[in-house]
Amino acid sequence: MLFSNLIMYFIILTAGATLHPAGVTNVQTAEQAATALRPVAGDAAALLFTIGLVGTGMLGVPVLAGSAAYAIAEAAAWRAGMDERVHNARQFYGVIAVAMIVGMMLNFAHVNAIKLLIGSAVINGLLAPPLIAIVLVVCNNDKIMGTHRNRRTLNILGGLGVGMMTIAAVALVVSWFSS
Repeated sequence: MLFSNLIMYFIILTAGATLHPAGVTNVQTAEQAATALRPVAGDAAALLFTIGLVGTGMLGVPVLAGSAAYAIAEAAAWRAGMDERVHNARQFYGVIAVAMIVGMMLNFAHVNAIKLLIGSAVINGLLAPPLIAIVLVVCNNDKIMGTHRNRRTLNILGGLGVGMMTIAAVALVVSWFSS
């Protein structure tokens, strides 16, 4: 996790340091994002960006499709798991297949991937505070957690997290209506 966050930080730093001075402040396409690598990689920037994007996709797509399948299977009480045979967990594997097909269809329909990423990040940010609050309620329930209930420190930190994320979410919504 630390390694992936460091990579993310340096990607953002590199993009900001190269794109902003060039006047590119509204990235709409992957091609525009790839221009951030041009000062470092020269003519190989597009190839380097493509290799990174394909590698990220090879890592991310199965994880995202699998996590969606696990969440839906858990909610629907379906048999699930990568250790299950396909004929024993048809719905689970069906969700994985559908998620990957929908992703490919969005690509072939030329839907702007950057806008989808930003939109999904906004939705995640708006949903995070109530979901964290629900997790805190569950983690403090004696009937569910027994002797493994949250301690005071975790409750304080969790409450601070919910509070800060709620403030950020409210500020975002307010900014939509004030501009």
